[in-house]
Parts: sequence; C-alpha cells; structure tokens
Amino acid sequence: MEYNGSSSEKAVPAGELDRRHVGQSVSFQPNDFTVVFGTIAGIARTDALVYLSLDGVSGGTHLKDEYDLPVDHNVYLQLDPLSSAEKGLADAAKAVREKLDEFGKNIRDREQGKDSE
Repeated sequence: MEYNGSSSEKAVPAGELDRRHVGQSVSFQPNDFTVVFGTIAGIARTDALVYLSLDGVSGGTHLKDEYDLPVDHNVYLQLDPLSSAEKGLADAAKAVREKLDEFGKNIRDREQGKDSE
C-alpha cells in the first residue's frame, strides 16, 4: 500500500511538526499495512524521530494512539481552508489584473494605429 494523502491535504515531513499542529487532523502510513487518520494530541521530537500522540484513533484491538516516525517521514495535514481561499482569490485577482492590462494595451495599440493613418 502506498498512501499519498488526498487532494485536500498537504504533505509535511514529520520533523517539521510543532505546537502549531496540535489539534489538526493528520493522516499517514506508519508501515506497509496501515494508514492512520486522527487528530494530533501531542508531539515530541528527538534528532531522529517524531513521536505523535493522537486523539480519535485508539480503542480497537489493533489501533494505537501513539506513533514514532522518522523526521523525514511524510504526514498529511488538512489544508487550511482560509489560506486556500485567500490564495485562490489572490490568483483570481492577478488573472483579472493581467486581462485588464492586456485590454488597455490593445486599446492603446488601436488608437496609435488610427493616429498614424
């Protein structure tokens, strides 16, 4: 199995997780057979490993609520809807600005063409 997150998630190396990520939804594949979905309850880190404590995962006979991952192991965090919306609006505004500039240039070019006749 090869889990690569979903389109509503972004990949982050486990070593980049810090206190800002506590409370966020996370998914990751700790081994070849398991994909974990949960909420980060706590994070501890050494030079080589990141220890994640999760809410919403334990309780089954085979489910753990603590995982140790290498610092370069990707975990997948839910995209921040406000940041995504802000980026989308900024991209749309840029596209509109470029079109308006293009229209203005075309009008100026036409007017200059008429003046030279």
